Amino acid sequence: MASQSSARDAYTHGHHASVLRIHAWRTVENSAAYLAPHLQAGADVLDVGSGPGTITLDLARRVRPGRVHGIDASAEVVAHATGLAESEGVRNVEFTVGDAYALDEPDDRYDVVHAHQVLQHLARPVDALCEFRRVLKPGGLLAVRDVDYGGVIWSPDSAGLTRWLELYHDVHEWNGGDPRAGRHLKRWVREAGFGDITASGTTWVFASALEREWWGGSWAERATESQFAAHAIESGHSNPEELRAIAQAWRDWAADADGWLLMPHGEILARA
Repeated sequence: MASQSSARDAYTHGHHASVLRIHAWRTVENSAAYLAPHLQAGADVLDVGSGPGTITLDLARRVRPGRVHGIDASAEVVAHATGLAESEGVRNVEFTVGDAYALDEPDDRYDVVHAHQVLQHLARPVDALCEFRRVLKPGGLLAVRDVDYGGVIWSPDSAGLTRWLELYHDVHEWNGGDPRAGRHLKRWVREAGFGDITASGTTWVFASALEREWWGGSWAERATESQFAAHAIESGHSNPEELRAIAQAWRDWAADADGWLLMPHGEILARA
């Protein structure tokens, strides 16, 4: 587990186009189905780490006439999400640059605070959760979901992907985060003072030819061109030659008709 006092607190993936393509695939249906039954018309929602905005817009459509506020640390990504909302005509949503540790919001403001794949990247996840609790109305709902890279499995066997997963853990932890965050969510939420905690888990599976091409192609590019690659080299955990070999392993997996990959996620619903 990453230390709550880690000196670094950096986003491992960065915002390379190969990363944003993956993020833009996400919707409530494939990434927040555990929350969907609890979304009510008129609810005000804060979406922390909203990225390119696809989940956020989906939330906004489901809670009209309630409003949804998406925040992200990247001004470039916020501008992208704002443009997406305008192009799709979703009016009950706004996007701003924000800090998960210091939300620019009054106490007791929101009915729901949602964070997808956020806590794994924070060196102080419990501190962030305390801030989420501050801006929730009494009885308001927290919804958090994070992957657990300790449970990622694939077929067929691949020495290159085995090395990728080892390296991913090293780089993620070097950046101050926790690649096994999914298994820790329940404890973190409890430590942040939430009650009425419901824990669940779901998976992403990539197996069809299109899914393998999309996911494997993305990681082949990320392995050499994204912030992950820069961090792998900067930290001394890898080098360009090895990263190129990892990229090829992803391409080989994507081209294999037997290719299959599963990513498990922890999910928590809790009340302020």
